[in-house]
Amino acid sequence: MSKAIAKSTCLIHLSRPATARCPECKRFFCGECITEHDGRLTCAECLRDGGNTEEDEEIPWLGNFVFPVMQVAAGVLTIWALFYIAARFLMLMPAAFHDGTVWE
Repeated sequence: MSKAIAKSTCLIHLSRPATARCPECKRFFCGECITEHDGRLTCAECLRDGGNTEEDEEIPWLGNFVFPVMQVAAGVLTIWALFYIAARFLMLMPAAFHDGTVWE
């Protein structure tokens, strides 16, 4: 049991010590006020709301558009950097190496 739970009381029953914290709303509850649903502990309010809290409602286009675009841009930049480094390395080699006369 974490220190935060050990020092907390139930949000509904103030005289009872908290035994769990709802992962959705992050509030503390006693064993009577929290329930297991689909393998997760949740409070009645979050279960009624379907688990949608204000913290979870982020800007939808941020995760669905911006992050994939940033990942593609980072990938293109990485590939460009690798080709640039390879080209600089090839330019440093003597011309005889490129002509094939170094091997004769």
